Amino acid sequence: MLALNSYENRVYQIGIEDAPPLVVKFYRPQRWSDAAILEEHLFVQDLVDREIPVVAALTLKKETTLHHFEGVCFAVFPKHGGRAPEFDHADTLEWMGRFIARIHAVGAVQPYRERPTLDIASFGEEASAYVLSQGFIPPDLAQAYGSVITLSLEGVRRCYARAGSTTHLRLHGDCHAGNVLWTSAGPHFVDFDDSRMGPAVQDLWMLLSGDRDDMARQLGAVLTGYEDFFDFNEAELHLVEALRTLRLIHYSAWIARRWNDPAFPAAFPWFNTQRYWQDRILELREQIALMDEPPLVIASGNR
Repeated sequence: MLALNSYENRVYQIGIEDAPPLVVKFYRPQRWSDAAILEEHLFVQDLVDREIPVVAALTLKKETTLHHFEGVCFAVFPKHGGRAPEFDHADTLEWMGRFIARIHAVGAVQPYRERPTLDIASFGEEASAYVLSQGFIPPDLAQAYGSVITLSLEGVRRCYARAGSTTHLRLHGDCHAGNVLWTSAGPHFVDFDDSRMGPAVQDLWMLLSGDRDDMARQLGAVLTGYEDFFDFNEAELHLVEALRTLRLIHYSAWIARRWNDPAFPAAFPWFNTQRYWQDRILELREQIALMDEPPLVIASGNR
């Protein structure tokens, strides 16, 4: 058994004699209902059935993908190798765009009924309220943090207002480089544990990095591939910095909510420090400014 890098769940690679290894995910209790986990499994299997490169849970005894032992539920997956993708190459981003679009085309067919939506209430308001109420923030920084949260959420709401009415669909939800395995055949998407309803751009903005010009070029490459399979609503570009802000707020609350898990103080020793909260305040102040800038503009030559 080899423990794999995962904090939310417990994940192990299991060696099998005379057979390829398997990966077993033990789900964090009380995070998802069985129905929500099975709903995600069905979505991923639907993608597999359409030859989209994702890693689906195996159907084992009793013809199910979700199993239980002493109150803990788990699922078994095939081991899939690969390396981290190189997002500094335009052809890699275009390839990513094509496959994300295919995921979204399936995700748009029907909504999740058991899984939540990525929204301001859960990722922003509830997350920040939890952090502020639990005593994690040093007393001399609590007022500054509360103030910057208020301004940040006001900025997020302005971004959503500028975007107008957007469509929500089933997403990967956490589509960063760590959840993509690259081989000669292209990308394989893993870990749909954070899959939920939300705007399509949520699965695109985490592929972008650098300054505005860099991100515009990268997004142009992604959309060149994406729009071969699914239409992108450019109004959602107003949400890029808003979604980044919500992720930052939610991340601090995620650590705070897991602080009683011994793995978290060991992995994030800097969390409960003065410096951490000072950096978060500065980070959110930068986001407030970025949210009031115009959205990324994709040059016609990049599409």
